[in-house]
Amino acid sequence: MKQKVLTRYRVMAYVTAVWLLVFTGFIVAKYAFDTGDTMLVSQIHGVLFIVYVVFAFDLGSKARWPFGKLLWVLLAGCIPFAAFFVERQVAREVEPLVEPEEDEVRTPAGA
Repeated sequence: MKQKVLTRYRVMAYVTAVWLLVFTGFIVAKYAFDTGDTMLVSQIHGVLFIVYVVFAFDLGSKARWPFGKLLWVLLAGCIPFAAFFVERQVAREVEPLVEPEEDEVRTPAGA
């Protein structure tokens, strides 16, 4: 598996998690204090979540995860703060599967 697959997932996990927290704050403000509108924030989070699902599914299929693990990673994008913890766990598990980049693979001098 290439490094960019893991990197795309990690970036989208953080971006989606941050936007979910923003969206949660807007929901609390709207219903607890009767202020603000959540339409724009919810649409942005929805689009970002779809991209997150695509990248997580791509990573999961290349890492050959069982369905339960893939489902847990996808659901982590729906639970505030969960994506931060799941992303770290996934990165640790998938890192050994990542192929070294071409510029990282060097032949020893004199070989």
